Amino acid sequence: MPISSQSFVHRVRSQLESLPATERQLADFLLEFPGELASYTGNELAELAGVSPATVSRFIRRIGYRNYEAARRHAREERESGSPLFQATADGGATTDPVAVHFQQSQANLAATFGRLDGRQLVEIARTIARADHVLIFGSRASHGFAVYLRWQLIQVVPRVTAIPGAGETLGEHTAALGRNDCVIVFGTRRQTRQMSAVIQAAVRARAKLLFISDRSSPDCADATWSLQCDCRGPGRLDDHAAVMALCNVIATRVIEASGTAGRKRLAAIELAHETFEEL
Repeated sequence: MPISSQSFVHRVRSQLESLPATERQLADFLLEFPGELASYTGNELAELAGVSPATVSRFIRRIGYRNYEAARRHAREERESGSPLFQATADGGATTDPVAVHFQQSQANLAATFGRLDGRQLVEIARTIARADHVLIFGSRASHGFAVYLRWQLIQVVPRVTAIPGAGETLGEHTAALGRNDCVIVFGTRRQTRQMSAVIQAAVRARAKLLFISDRSSPDCADATWSLQCDCRGPGRLDDHAAVMALCNVIATRVIEASGTAGRKRLAAIELAHETFEEL
């Protein structure tokens, strides 16, 4: 992709892993509030991000802009296009209704995330999951909850689904037997542990299909079979994960449909077991 066609956010994300500490601090700030670049001078941005003006200049050149003004002009164009990422400011804005602010941000995140989804790709992902010999789902820290939730939904129609690692377990116990007919789902929303790279490497070595789900502020995974990004910017200090949970729901729904007769039989057997055991 020629650099002229890359979005500002894409340019920043593509450099995250190689940035020195102060430039990474600036990058993290800009991924949270990219609209600030359009609104402030280089010195003002440096003060907001807590870095030096020299750091701002080095970073701007590193991500492919001739100078700060060129980067600022590009960010202004993206803000004018209506991108929700470029609308918020670092002070959060004054409001008397915080509930409305959170609701509006969740709506914006959902709209941006779902606007990027490809229906045909989702069908391909669902069929692969439904037909896999084994599905491993990894997520650490906040992402662990997403892994457990998606596993809970998929296991209704896919017999062998595991959220890894479980309590007291190691990654090796799950990845040792990975094969090309397996599917690995990795939640890469920030901030992940080092285990994530190990899971990705194991999937690549085994030639298993790899679905990588991340947020727009995290590095992408070049080795993934499919890579889906969610908008997760929150109106406060915490990320908003409404789009991640909604994406999990979409994937699970498509997998249930793709499971066909075998999936319906498993659903029926589970319901019968619920009655037999009087579980519900």
